Amino acid sequence: MKLFWACFIALVATSFVFGVRANTIGELQDSFNLSEAQKGNINGAGMWPFAISIIFFSLVIDWIGYKTVALFAIACHLVSLVLTLNATGYQSFYWSTLLVAVANGTVESFINPVVATVFHKDKSKWLNILHAGWPAGLALGALFCALFPQTTLFFDAVWKFRFALCILPVVAYALLILPCKFPVNERVAAGVSYRDMLREVGAVGFFIIGFLMYFAIMQLAGKEATMTTSLIAGAVVGAAAGIYTGSLGNWLFLVVLVVIGPLATTELGTDGWMPELLKLNGPADSPNFAAWVFVYVSAIMTVLRFYAGPIVHRFSPIGLLVLGSGVAIVGLPLLSKSVGWAIVGASTVYAFGKTFLWSTTLGLTSEQFPKGGALTLNGVSAVGVLFLGVLGSPFIGYQQDLDMHARLEKDHGALLAKIAGPAKPSLFGETPSLDQEKVKALDAADAQELTAVQADSKRGAFANIAVLPALMLVCYLGMLLYFKAKGGYRPVAIGSH
Repeated sequence: MKLFWACFIALVATSFVFGVRANTIGELQDSFNLSEAQKGNINGAGMWPFAISIIFFSLVIDWIGYKTVALFAIACHLVSLVLTLNATGYQSFYWSTLLVAVANGTVESFINPVVATVFHKDKSKWLNILHAGWPAGLALGALFCALFPQTTLFFDAVWKFRFALCILPVVAYALLILPCKFPVNERVAAGVSYRDMLREVGAVGFFIIGFLMYFAIMQLAGKEATMTTSLIAGAVVGAAAGIYTGSLGNWLFLVVLVVIGPLATTELGTDGWMPELLKLNGPADSPNFAAWVFVYVSAIMTVLRFYAGPIVHRFSPIGLLVLGSGVAIVGLPLLSKSVGWAIVGASTVYAFGKTFLWSTTLGLTSEQFPKGGALTLNGVSAVGVLFLGVLGSPFIGYQQDLDMHARLEKDHGALLAKIAGPAKPSLFGETPSLDQEKVKALDAADAQELTAVQADSKRGAFANIAVLPALMLVCYLGMLLYFKAKGGYRPVAIGSH
């Protein structure tokens, strides 16, 4: 249990940073004059490097040891936060955010297989409890932002004070990790070969990973990736994996791999944007309303995941995924229609929908593909975050810029002329932007007009995201029928074929 709680607090530390950034991106936009697309790029940089580190360490962690990986995560977290506090603009903050994501992925690469190994007879339950640490960290990060909205303390900006607080949970998990001894992974202990682990992912799985990874690496290099070159890169990686393993991959695992992208955007993508999307639609007399809703939703998720055992037993992992995606389909459109205090009710529905999606997917993966060891378990997380960071989050920002420009151009042309900024590049093409300096210079009447347009635009983003859990539901229903035809859902024993 000491090892479990060390892993739990490590996950709290990763999401604490995420929660602070999500609730501080508005201040950063003002300080650094960011467009919505640039905000999306920062949110993306906070996600996709996670996948690079989690894939890399999943491939080598059984050789170099779990303790070594944990120490690397601690070092990356500390260095990244020092760089964040010294950021001077978009580029420097982008790179510090990227290093935070590397640290977060490194944490995820060791905590998931460790918990799945220690609690190998009840994986779904304990992986759900472990991942209660994610919303717990989100809630704590958002809570600090809500409690200290204007505090700078020893710093010259509010956002610097908030990111300085992120050092506290990092130090806490470092002190817990240092004395711990780590177990041998379940796959290694059972004598399953490295090649057999790779066979679970297979040629198709590595094609998906390679395709998305190429996008991420090109962004890291500051170069543009095209769909054609990304497909070629994915095909090369997939072909090499296919030749080495002689396998296309476990077909059921490939279904999980495809579905995790929309799932990640539904949960993490919405988490990253929620405070900004809600802040203009809450009650006028509650300036920190969006942050409190963020805390509220995260608290619901924390409690539900802690009590996931009986719920998973009642519905089975796949049944819980069907139920969660169905509720999320209802919750997101409700958020798009809600204003004022009605947002609390809509957020409650949404929270119940998304709570078990990610953690139960990890539980299902660990129970159905134990031969895949750390690679399948962490590969699912990596692909989800890659999809979100490379495509999902930047696309949400891109759509926000386009929608905002279209609304202003249609009914508020004079206002648009006053605040229009230069078009800025993005993965999906050039995107219109608003000049934040000109926005701050607007008179009261124009500022009020702009706020009303922004509120409508940001609220509508939730409805657009709702199509993703609908796609997930179709896939989960197919999997449910598959397990039913086999006589019901049962975990796979490590020695079975």
